[in-house]
Amino acid sequence: MVRRLKERFEKKFDEEIRFFKGMMQGPKSVGAIVPTSSVTARKMASVINPQSGLPVLELGPGTGVITKAILARGVKPENLVSIEYSEDFYDHLTQDFPGVNFIHGDAFDLPNVLGSFADKTFDSVISAVPLLSFPMPARVRLLEDLLDRLPPGRPVVQITYGPVSPILAHPDRYQIQHFDFIVRNIPPAQLWIYRRG
Repeated sequence: MVRRLKERFEKKFDEEIRFFKGMMQGPKSVGAIVPTSSVTARKMASVINPQSGLPVLELGPGTGVITKAILARGVKPENLVSIEYSEDFYDHLTQDFPGVNFIHGDAFDLPNVLGSFADKTFDSVISAVPLLSFPMPARVRLLEDLLDRLPPGRPVVQITYGPVSPILAHPDRYQIQHFDFIVRNIPPAQLWIYRRG
């Protein structure tokens, strides 16, 4: 029991050190001051329909807290495609989650980054990309690209730390829904859902 607790503590400490190193590389790599909480990760993953048979697309897995929640939701590793910008995070993720399709690249360049997954339809998108670090036109373009890859009605879930949606409303092009406000996250997190149809 003590050994298991010690191992969990060491793993958590290692994740946080990795996270802070990522933060030092710049705000476009990491958008928070500590890794996403497991409560937030589970809420984000709750929108996934593991029975759909479609793969799930994850953007910005970071230390893997959300990846772990997606897999716990019942998504098989081979049905998860996850894009990570930081090379350090990417290297650790490939070791920590064997079988998951991790891609080292820029989520804002999906047509090129997705490679063999570029023509896939996804069940949903779970995103922790720090959108507030990017200009609004780039955010809208990314969202519309993501929505093009989903069946009508399926969600893109986005975490943010601002008080309002990080993507402007365009009611003729997509719907925005406030999904949750999670205080048990540092800083408190806002979750937003975007969908079409």
